[in-house]
Amino acid sequence: MTRRLRYAMVGGGRDAFIGAVHRAAMALDGQYEMVAGALSSTPQRSRESGRDIGLADDRNHGTWQELLADETSRPGDQRADIVVLVTPNHLHYEPARAFVDAGFHVVCDKPLVHTTAQAEDLAALVAARGTLFAVTYNYTGYPMVREARELVSAGAIGAVRKVVVEYHQGWLAGALESSDNKQSEWRKDPARGGPAGAMADIGSHAENLVATVTGLEMESLCADLTAFGAGRRLDDDAGLLLRFVGGARGVMSASQIAAGHENDLRLRVIGERGLLDWRQEEPNLLIHAPVDGPRRTLTRNSPGLSEAARRACRLPPGHPEGFIEAFANLYQGVATDLRMREAHGRAATTQEAEYPRIGDGVRGVRFIEKTVASSASHQKWTLLR
Repeated sequence: MTRRLRYAMVGGGRDAFIGAVHRAAMALDGQYEMVAGALSSTPQRSRESGRDIGLADDRNHGTWQELLADETSRPGDQRADIVVLVTPNHLHYEPARAFVDAGFHVVCDKPLVHTTAQAEDLAALVAARGTLFAVTYNYTGYPMVREARELVSAGAIGAVRKVVVEYHQGWLAGALESSDNKQSEWRKDPARGGPAGAMADIGSHAENLVATVTGLEMESLCADLTAFGAGRRLDDDAGLLLRFVGGARGVMSASQIAAGHENDLRLRVIGERGLLDWRQEEPNLLIHAPVDGPRRTLTRNSPGLSEAARRACRLPPGHPEGFIEAFANLYQGVATDLRMREAHGRAATTQEAEYPRIGDGVRGVRFIEKTVASSASHQKWTLLR
C-alpha cells in the first residue's frame, strides 16, 4: 500500500493544544492525510475550525455523529482508514465505541475513558470487530525510552529492585481555572475530566512509562491525592508507593502545582547491577550507571544502541529530536499495522509495530480508579487484582 492513509479527527479545533500536535506528528513522515473532521464541541465552531485547516466543505462536520454517518456512507476507497479522537476525556467513550462498532480503526488520546467498566466494554468490542485501537501514551515513542526498555530486557541492570517516577508541572500552581483557560477548565471538572485530576492527566503517563520500560506488573499501591488549589474538586498533586509482582518496589510523584517545573517527567530504574535515568526535558540522553563500571551517557542515534531505539530516530546524532517526533513514532507503528492488515490480512505483532494498544489503556484506567480508591481509604494497601 503506497498511498497515504486517510484519517478523520474528532476534536482538536481552535485553541486546542493536542489536536495540532497530532496533526503535525502525522504529517512528519508523509504517511497520512487528513480528509475529514468534527473538530469542536459546537457545530459552528467545529466547521470554523475545519475551514481553518482546509477541510473540504463536504467533509467538515458539525458533530462526530455527522462525521460517522458520512464516512460510513462513503465507498471504501474514499472512507477514512482511521479516526483520531483528541477530545476532552468525557468525550472518548461514546464516539470511540460508535466508530469501532462501525468497523473503523481508532486512535484515542489518554486516559482511554472514565471507568474500568467502560474500558473493558470498549476492549471487548475492539476484539469482536478486529479493529486497530491505539492509545497515545506518547512518551513511549522517544528513542531513549525504547533503549531503556531494551537494556532492562537484556539484563543490563539486573533484576529491577526499585522504580522512581516523577511527573512535575507547575502550570496549576495558581488559580488558572478561574480564568478563561480552556485546558485547565475541563481538566478540573469531574464530569469532564473523570475521577482524578493530575493522576488522570499526567499520572497515567507515569504509569505507562514504568510498565513499558520495566515490563513489571503492578500488584498494589498506596496513594495520597491532594487538591491544593482552592475549591478544586479533583487532585492536583499525588504521591504513591507501589509494589510489583516479583517484589520490586516503586515511588511515584505526580504534581501540577509544582511551581518552577515545566514538563518534568523523569524515570529512574534501579536494578541489582545498575541504574537507568531518563528525563523528558532532555529526551535525547539516557544515563546508564552500572555498579561495576563508569557512569555513561547514551545519546540518541549513536553507535551501539538497540535496533528498536535507532528505528525511532530520524536525524543523525547531535541533532535534537523531541515531542513531535515521539508522537510520530507511535503513528509510524499504527501505519505499519494498518498496512500489514491491508497487505497480509493480519494485525502486526507488537514487535513489528510499536504503539500502545487498548490493553494499555484499560490498565491505565484501572490504575487511576484504584489510586482514587486508595487515597479515599484508611487501608494501607489497595490490591489491584
